[in-house]
Amino acid sequence: MRVLVIDDDPAMTELLRIQLQSDHITVETAYSGEEGLEQVRKSNPDIIILDLLMPAMDGWQTCKQIREICQTPILILSALDDPATVATALDAGADDFLVKPVSANILNAYLHNLTRRTRKRTGSFHTITI
Repeated sequence: MRVLVIDDDPAMTELLRIQLQSDHITVETAYSGEEGLEQVRKSNPDIIILDLLMPAMDGWQTCKQIREICQTPILILSALDDPATVATALDAGADDFLVKPVSANILNAYLHNLTRRTRKRTGSFHTITI
């Protein structure tokens, strides 16, 4: 499984890389919404983990723009713990939402669940329109 982490916090992306690689998941990183969109187009990840609070292009905008080009599952991982925030993120096109901090076991379970749901729905992972 290849996961793209889009988060402007290098410490967070490194922590996620360490956690996910221990489960044999390949991790790519992007430190802004713009960089994340470029990575989605180039590397066609299986799942995207997206932070909401980023400068310039925030996570809501990034999520909407990703949805314009592909149906890759998006897991929001945010410090914001508010029902309205969750609803807005899901309305923007996210598939699921977790609040930071999250344990490695829970994160991995969510990623595997998204993978299963995507395979059942499409018969494969996803497609990108360029």
